[in-house]
Amino acid sequence: MPSPVALFVYARPEHTRRTLSALQQNVLAEESDLIIYSDAARSREQHDAVREVRALLETVTGFRSLTIVHRQENFGLAKSIITGVTEVLEKSVRVIVLEDDMVTSPYFLSFMNGALDLYAHNECVASIHGYQYPVREKLPETFFLPGADCWGWATWRRAWAMFNPDGQYLLDELHRRKMTRAFNLNGAYPYSKMLENQINGKNDSWAIRWYASTFLAGKLTLYPGRSLVQNIGNDLSGAHSGATSKYDTRLSETPIALHDIPVEPSHRGMKANERFHRRLQPLFRRIAYRLMPASGITIVKKYLHIFYDRNPEKGITLKR
Repeated sequence: MPSPVALFVYARPEHTRRTLSALQQNVLAEESDLIIYSDAARSREQHDAVREVRALLETVTGFRSLTIVHRQENFGLAKSIITGVTEVLEKSVRVIVLEDDMVTSPYFLSFMNGALDLYAHNECVASIHGYQYPVREKLPETFFLPGADCWGWATWRRAWAMFNPDGQYLLDELHRRKMTRAFNLNGAYPYSKMLENQINGKNDSWAIRWYASTFLAGKLTLYPGRSLVQNIGNDLSGAHSGATSKYDTRLSETPIALHDIPVEPSHRGMKANERFHRRLQPLFRRIAYRLMPASGITIVKKYLHIFYDRNPEKGITLKR
């Protein structure tokens, strides 16, 4: 039987409608149990939008079963997902997770369920991911990367058990083990800064802690070479991302072929993702990494972190 699908929604009715419409068109939708977690409004201004979303949920059809959980108080992004995923995995050994701004290919559920079956008993694999960056390079059909990800993903009870919500512990461990640069995609993306911001209450990211937990444990995630997910939420509609088209990708129009590949990090996949993120960096930062000694890069990074904190729409989009 296909894995249950947990969908987390809040106050974006049009995004939710598009997400549900795409999910209904998935090959395995009619065989899948859908569990929707609807968070309560944070403020009066959001009451109407939340009410509209909840009215939409009552019309959902096309799945084996539908369960709607209406939160009576506002959980916020991190608590909502952490609690919901934990609840599903208390009853099921695996789960597929989506948020209300994830439009999927018709082959998303097929890939997720097939991969969950294939690697169910491989302790090295922590999760399956559906999104792929719009890289320039041709990628393998499937490949592994360290850690875990958050734009349309799946995991097992055994792997979720390693999730550590203590961001300070995770950051300290990265520093202690001298793994920060690798965690930051060899300097291509400031994930450690995102973790610092979570610790300091500047973001509400559960996913940076999921990534850090699995990264420190030496686990891997399986990715498709063609994206099965499009994030439609980078339009200022969400509380945790700015407006950008940098991550827009083309949904795969054909299924992803699953093969029993070596369970090890893909050099091609890693380098493609690094190059993608470096192309998004300001030109002077790219030059600095090529030409400056380590001490000079440290100074530039210190300035850039201040710049990003003051101008988040200029630099970091809160992917995690």
